Amino acid sequence: MFSTHKVNERIFHLLTFICQGSSFLNPRAYAIMHREHHAYSDTEKDPHSPYFFRDVFQMMWRTAQSYKLYEKRLKEPDAQFKGNYPEWRLLDYWGSTYTSRILFGVFYVVFYIFFATHWWMFLLLPIHFMMGPIHGAIVNWCGHKYGYSNFDNGDKSKNSTPFDLLMLGELFQNNHHKRPNNANFAAKWFEFDPVYPVMKFMHWIRLIKLREAYI
Repeated sequence: MFSTHKVNERIFHLLTFICQGSSFLNPRAYAIMHREHHAYSDTEKDPHSPYFFRDVFQMMWRTAQSYKLYEKRLKEPDAQFKGNYPEWRLLDYWGSTYTSRILFGVFYVVFYIFFATHWWMFLLLPIHFMMGPIHGAIVNWCGHKYGYSNFDNGDKSKNSTPFDLLMLGELFQNNHHKRPNNANFAAKWFEFDPVYPVMKFMHWIRLIKLREAYI
């Protein structure tokens, strides 16, 4: 979708680790799985299609198993899925350790102890612990089961809602599968991707460079 300077790439990589925290995803492993998902969308080779599992929990368990194989480099992807993803071996290794995830979890709990103003706020902690898997479950389950389609992509991808504020545009799965290199996940006049204006601004200040065809 965009290119950026290597220094910026490192900064984004570090900030991703900090912000994802306990649910940090190795960019290489995620990129490979995402490419497989697009190439084999809603077929048996799709790493997380909802149409081959009884429920969302089974789908995410299989997704986690596939992810671990690539994260631990126990499986080599097909050649077409290799390359052009950021790698930072030390950070990626540390961010995937149980020690890192537990330390982030402890930090979240301590933060709540000091700053939560009501007891019910502590019920939000599981979301902080598991934000990555929760987000992935919603996007991959709902984005291929519920909603409407603008394009015939030969799969079951859907746009779950025309205003995707909570998932930050990720639930425009039908649009995204049609135009995977477009930074704007919205396609029709009534759809809105809240992340696209941010990326346009980053392009304007030359922090990133969007593909010319999709500016």
